[in-house]
Amino acid sequence: MKSFDVVALGELLIDFTEHGLSEQGNPLWEANPGGAPCNVLAMLSKLGRKTAFIGKVGNDVYGRQLRAVVSEAGIDTSTLLDDPSVHTTLAVVHTFENGDRDFSFYRNPGADMMLSANDLPMSMLQNCRIFHFGTLSMTHEGVREATVQAVQYAKACGAIISFDPNLRPPLWSSLAEARTQIGWGLNHSDVVKIADNELEFLTGETDFDKGAAILREWFPNIRLLNVTAGPEGSYCYYDKTRVYVSAFLLGGTIETTGAGDTFCACVLHDVLENGLDDRTEESLTNMLRYANAAAYLVTTKKGAIRSMPAPEDIDRVLS
Repeated sequence: MKSFDVVALGELLIDFTEHGLSEQGNPLWEANPGGAPCNVLAMLSKLGRKTAFIGKVGNDVYGRQLRAVVSEAGIDTSTLLDDPSVHTTLAVVHTFENGDRDFSFYRNPGADMMLSANDLPMSMLQNCRIFHFGTLSMTHEGVREATVQAVQYAKACGAIISFDPNLRPPLWSSLAEARTQIGWGLNHSDVVKIADNELEFLTGETDFDKGAAILREWFPNIRLLNVTAGPEGSYCYYDKTRVYVSAFLLGGTIETTGAGDTFCACVLHDVLENGLDDRTEESLTNMLRYANAAAYLVTTKKGAIRSMPAPEDIDRVLS
């Protein structure tokens, strides 16, 4: 028996999302708590899973806000550290009419980059069923070393490794470096959630089946590969099985921040429940339907951590 269902490492930040105009015609911004790994944990906590986060925030007003929100979400914050000299990472999110987004980051440096290998809680990594990470914790040398050591140790202790590339081009010194680090993540993972644009970035393929086949040939260690395609739905590739489930297009979409993370969390919830062995087409279809429904619901609100749907809301969409 392990103490934690899912432990995640990475960025925790403030997403400033557009919130109309002031009386003077100036843009207003809402300070939404975010960061992909914690978004995933927030949804898992809503589903009753025991979760913990490894990362750093600044010793500032935003760091204190984030610590309070993460704790409120039911995520263990005992390994959420404060950096005394570097401010909390900020992102400004511009939302397009279709709900998609463009990011501007204030992270040169940001507190999430200050996590080092010496900060890692080895006993927590030893006691998690799933370890989840992305590539924002691989953009710079120090935090990259911490990420690599965490992945390797958790895997050696029997954890399932989950990876979401979460490509943000402005944060990389070059796209070649981004491709290299994403490749490292893919090479060490059992479960992967990848977006359609990231699949094309890596393989050059716009055809999802062809792109997935290339990734699975390059990285045969991946046992469960999920491709998300926004309003087009999602795909799952497992052993010789390929499953597609359409998206829930029920209206009311405001923005898509956190949708992929919500999807990812629901997949991990399913893996915790049903494992990775002997999965049937029916079970994988049910997994995608549930994840798609939850992802739709989070697009009907702004932000991510505080916008995760309750299980009963997901059930209503499914019915």
